[in-house]
Amino acid sequence: MDTSGYESLSFNNTRAINVAGSVEERAFPSHRHAYGEIIVVGSGDKNIFRVDDKLYSLTPGDIILVWPMETHEIVDANREDCIIVQYSNTLADSLFDFKRIINRYHNLHILCIKSHPELVNKLKSIIEKLKVEWLLDNPNREMRCSIHLLEFMSILDEHHEELEADISNDGGKTISDTTLNNIITVMDYIKNNLTADDLSSTAMADRIGLNKDYFSRAFKDVTGINYVKWLNATRVEKAISLLSDDSLSLTEIAMLSGFKSIPTFNRVFIQYKGMPPSKYLKNLKDIEL
Repeated sequence: MDTSGYESLSFNNTRAINVAGSVEERAFPSHRHAYGEIIVVGSGDKNIFRVDDKLYSLTPGDIILVWPMETHEIVDANREDCIIVQYSNTLADSLFDFKRIINRYHNLHILCIKSHPELVNKLKSIIEKLKVEWLLDNPNREMRCSIHLLEFMSILDEHHEELEADISNDGGKTISDTTLNNIITVMDYIKNNLTADDLSSTAMADRIGLNKDYFSRAFKDVTGINYVKWLNATRVEKAISLLSDDSLSLTEIAMLSGFKSIPTFNRVFIQYKGMPPSKYLKNLKDIEL
């Protein structure tokens, strides 16, 4: 996996939502990540962002939608005043409607307050409520913030007619709801059967009755990465969830995550996390202390 410019964020005590802290630096280099991001542009005359190689000079209150695995950059902007919400694929993958919205609006990156004042102000208000809930750090914070995020996505989708001109230039990339549902069915099956003998793309395409080449293209459209990379990332995340179980050895964790050998487990884990699982486990225990 090409990890250049790849950002892997460990969400703070949550698997679903993160709100990035304010910083004085006005720039952040080009990067991409598997989770999605919503940015409410802060105050000031100069707020320049880049999404998928397109440069935007934005107005305070504008909203940026960065879908999973899209390259983006903060070129020069007020990062102290903007709000950055990040949501994991753990949440997005669990809901068909969420995946459908990602698929439908993948070409929509900017919601301008001047063009859609009522909608943008409504969405901005939801993100502000989410941030307040995040900062309170109360029990059920993850669930409460997730409710706000789902409300954001639901309202966005309710205004699809208003946004039709913004999302119509999809280059033929959008897939049908039926195909999307089939891909999500495969993803759910894999997550629950990581130790299955055959999880090849050919086997998964056959499972839902799709041509292998079409399956591969559709899978990348839905997830943002190719099938093998997604499968390896899913195995690594499963391994991470098992590392806190002191009753399991690293060999057992590797096998339960679907890795056939320890060398393969170590190699793939390093590709995705930048360190071997043994060191990752040591860091987890150090944090707990």
